[in-house]
Amino acid sequence: MYTVKHYTPDDFEAWNSFVAQSKNGTFLFNRNFMEYHASRFTDFSLMVLEGQKVVALLPANRVGDVVYSHEGLTYGGLILGFKTGTEAVIIILREILKYYEAAGINRLFIKCIPYIYHKIPAQETEYALFVAKATLVRRDSYSVLEPQAKPLINRERKRSINKGIANNLVIKEGAGFRPFWEEILIPNLQHKHQAMPVHTVEEMELLHSRFQGLILQFNVFDGDTIVGGATLFDMGHVIRPQYISGNADKNRLGSLDFLYNYLINERFTNYRYFDFGPSNEQQGLKLNATLSHWKETYGARAVAQDFYEVQVANHIFLNNVFI
Repeated sequence: MYTVKHYTPDDFEAWNSFVAQSKNGTFLFNRNFMEYHASRFTDFSLMVLEGQKVVALLPANRVGDVVYSHEGLTYGGLILGFKTGTEAVIIILREILKYYEAAGINRLFIKCIPYIYHKIPAQETEYALFVAKATLVRRDSYSVLEPQAKPLINRERKRSINKGIANNLVIKEGAGFRPFWEEILIPNLQHKHQAMPVHTVEEMELLHSRFQGLILQFNVFDGDTIVGGATLFDMGHVIRPQYISGNADKNRLGSLDFLYNYLINERFTNYRYFDFGPSNEQQGLKLNATLSHWKETYGARAVAQDFYEVQVANHIFLNNVFI
């Protein structure tokens, strides 16, 4: 018998402990990460218990009569223990939908965790959503490579990497977020997209203080001048660049390719996956072909991230499933 409860601050330690021991959770689900921007979202996260034991979590926020898992995170969905199987997840999803229905919610949106982040196979939620007649409303295409497979880099990238070598560029790890934000990242985003980074530099510095060793900064220098950089998240067996950007001379200097070659072929060779992230716009319906091609010239290939919408009343479809 499962019990569903709304997360409260009293559950902080229990929540974080379960995330750390889960088969598909990453530090993005740690409350120290989720709550850096708590003021932007109305939290409606759930915990599922069997007796007194936590068996599943759902990081989520509420907007009116709709719940999202999670608008402030790269991915969401059910966080599960290693021993939790498909039958249990079907029942857990049913109880969550019933809980939300009783709370006046009409719809639940889930952006699934790409399988590359799973410690072991963990797509029980996707199957349960299918049985609940959820609708696939979006699909993004991540570009992912396996460093240990030593993917082939094409000639175009090699030429650019050699520029960085010829220009005596230097990569410094832990060289500071602020120079990268203020001199490279923000000017580029404002010029190209009239936008700002999702995280302020103060927020990234705060998160770095909470997750030292998991949030990493690499800056590229031409002499004493910063010319590019990357902010990376270490997910255990996956490395994901959260931000990467170079100054106006990046093509002449080869700074970004020089940096990526170092990250992929020297610094993170023991990781299972290097996740370049998506190249999509307009809810996944458009592909930035130039950006996608650039990632693929490193040997990256597509991994899908699915987004589902399910009516909470559809919990009725999760009855009488088992034969």
